[in-house]
Amino acid sequence: MSTFADLGLPEAVVSTLAANGIESPFPIQSATLPDSLAGRDVLGRGRTGSGKTYAFLLPLVSRLAANPVPRRPKAFRALILAPTRELVAQIDASLAPLAQATGLRSATIFGGVSANPQIDKLRNGIDIVIACPGRLEDHVKSGYADLSGVQITVLDEADHMADLGFLPPVKRLLDRTPRDGQRLLFSATLDNGIDVLVDRYLHDPVVHSVDSEQSPVAAMAHHVLHVDGAARFDVLADLAASPGRTIVFARTKYGAKGLARKLNSRGVPAVELHGNLSQNARTRNLAAFSDGSATVLVATDIAARGIHVDDVSLVVHADPPVEHKAYLHRSGRTARAGNDGTVVTLMVDDQVSDVRVLTRKAGIKPTVTKFSGTSHPVLQEIAPGERKFTGPIELAGAEPAATRAPQQPGRQQSQRRRPTRAGGTGGGRSGGNAASSGSGSRSRRGGAGQHR
Repeated sequence: MSTFADLGLPEAVVSTLAANGIESPFPIQSATLPDSLAGRDVLGRGRTGSGKTYAFLLPLVSRLAANPVPRRPKAFRALILAPTRELVAQIDASLAPLAQATGLRSATIFGGVSANPQIDKLRNGIDIVIACPGRLEDHVKSGYADLSGVQITVLDEADHMADLGFLPPVKRLLDRTPRDGQRLLFSATLDNGIDVLVDRYLHDPVVHSVDSEQSPVAAMAHHVLHVDGAARFDVLADLAASPGRTIVFARTKYGAKGLARKLNSRGVPAVELHGNLSQNARTRNLAAFSDGSATVLVATDIAARGIHVDDVSLVVHADPPVEHKAYLHRSGRTARAGNDGTVVTLMVDDQVSDVRVLTRKAGIKPTVTKFSGTSHPVLQEIAPGERKFTGPIELAGAEPAATRAPQQPGRQQSQRRRPTRAGGTGGGRSGGNAASSGSGSRSRRGGAGQHR
């Protein structure tokens, strides 16, 4: 197995990785680093949790550090575009130790917070900008940001940017960067208009695809529970109360809010995550889920691509998703970085046909169990351990949707119990509704997940 030193990373970067418990590269990093370090344009596909973040951060930092130049106000040498503010914050957290070790300076730019601190950093001169497209385009139009000196451009989660309608501002921003600059595009899938970006902005790219679109299912046990409608919540509560960290997906924001409240009333510590929450509420709820004070996160699909929290060992589709890609992205919150995980879909009578089509397109063959009532041996098989119903509880979590506090920046920094391997989504025009990283106090079967 190759090491980071074998791949050509500088000693300062290798030492920083080792100090954080990162000893060996993941496949997508081994595959792409030789080309990206050589300055080639790279098109990389890898499933969520496969290590894409460090696949672009490591060569970016290494190349900038090898060629230091004086900083200029408003200008910067590297640009990383991401679809949501939570993902921007997460990339920045992964970059921080590498930037410190190599003397590089970075700034995050996204909406929902005051623009003045961002403008001040741009004026003072920086090396790397990590941004959501909308707010960065505002700064460019206002004359606060200059893209003419960008040497390396990274598009992270490019397919998700396409899903959110960000391709027009992305193209306008890329049009302002030098044509001879290096472009690195990373995505879980290579559809939804990604080919347009590749054809227009990448020059003779090297393509690396380390897994298939359906590969996230490999390390997971998949179950479909065919339940009576009246018993649906009781089964959900039983699963959510099992040992370990659990994410529950609901179809609507109102459904997510209602399920979180019902779980709390049953004694299961749960917080919600959806588009009706302010940035402050999202930050508080994600922090509660990360530090273990809440053991269940109830979310809408807006969180399906951006929750990076260690020890998520169970994902429950309380409402089956509409299409198979959403199923794969939701399910990808567990079984990360080689760990095991369990995915459960709750299905009532009128959903049988839809779920059958869904699982077939997702490329999985789940274990289907039909039962009535609220107790069944399969629940212990799926999520073994002593159930923890503590009685009605109140968490300092979500605020009512009508009480929208002023948006403030939230720090989405990992708090892990042990070193992880190398790693890496918010509403509004330039940000999404959810993502964070961290770890909590509970562990199930597979141990802590690893985020790169």
